[in-house]
Amino acid sequence: MNKKIRVGLIYGGKSGEHDVSLQTALAVIQAFDHTKYEIHPMYITKQGAWRAGLTLTGPVDNKASLTFDRMDEQAVSQDLVQTTAMQSIFAGAVESSSNAGADDAVLDVIFPLLHGTFGEDGTIQGLLEMANIPYVGAGVLASAVGMDKVMMKKLFAQEGLPQCMYRYFTRTQWLKEQAYYLMEIETALGYPCFVKPANLGSSVGISKARNREELIEAISFAFLYDRKVIVEEHVEAREIEVSVLGNDEPQASVPGEIVACNEFYDYKAKYVDGKSEMVIPADLTEELALQLQKLALRAFLAIDGSGLSRVDFFVRKLDDTIYINEINTMPGFTPFSMYPLLWRESGKPYAELLDDLINLALQRHGEKQRIQYSND
Repeated sequence: MNKKIRVGLIYGGKSGEHDVSLQTALAVIQAFDHTKYEIHPMYITKQGAWRAGLTLTGPVDNKASLTFDRMDEQAVSQDLVQTTAMQSIFAGAVESSSNAGADDAVLDVIFPLLHGTFGEDGTIQGLLEMANIPYVGAGVLASAVGMDKVMMKKLFAQEGLPQCMYRYFTRTQWLKEQAYYLMEIETALGYPCFVKPANLGSSVGISKARNREELIEAISFAFLYDRKVIVEEHVEAREIEVSVLGNDEPQASVPGEIVACNEFYDYKAKYVDGKSEMVIPADLTEELALQLQKLALRAFLAIDGSGLSRVDFFVRKLDDTIYINEINTMPGFTPFSMYPLLWRESGKPYAELLDDLINLALQRHGEKQRIQYSND
């Protein structure tokens, strides 16, 4: 009988997307083939405290099962990790324990199901790189670039990818030169426009501004979530998304379309109302669909992506002009999220997608082991 692959799931986290992460974790745990995988859940509270649950050999019923009470938790053992670096890092975050034997506790791969700040921005990826542990998804660079919308757009511009016009500034710049930035936005972008925190996802902190008063209010709101804000022009467009899977030779799914129930596809439309419609595959010409897939792969490779990403586009209603909006390196991953639904339509079911992501993580880790870090 083959030994099960031991997968550490990290989820929750200090982020505005904490609850989204719990939804993703619940879906992934329920979908894993537990005859092939042994699941080790690791929950990060909203305050940043680490918790480790008992090993799972089957699915759990609800999100409450994934947030551990002190009475039920098992602190992360020093034997749970594979290197001295990781041992010391975890030992500083949670209580040590000798509940598990070394052989039983070593993990084969980590699946970080963290959305937003401290999870999708390269921080947890850097921790795992230092510990030399295989993990699913984008590396440090791709995660950081994919999270920071300003840096992402600069890199896309270097790659020659078509984008909407935008302006950005830090809190310090805004406080010192508010009049200048208001004039710049109104002259270059006009109204309406969209205001976003530069570093966040799931449409948290995003507002649509129709005049100067709303713009100032939207900027103040966005600064609650980040020290840097980006303002983008409004384009009357369809919202098209493409899922990407792979490492150095990625594949693109069929495109899908989001038809938002609200004025735009905000957090409420995504996770609360449940009325937004996903049209899969999107009603596009074959030529336009192919063009979107090619641009999605270019964006993925441009940030040095790995594992998975979802690339979001605007297709202008007037003339089908394509603008790349952003790349999401850890997209929503419930069975009802766009990323897995696009792959299901492309012929890859949810469980197979999980298998592929684990294999891609192990493959990428194996490749990195060939790198020589010493000139001795």
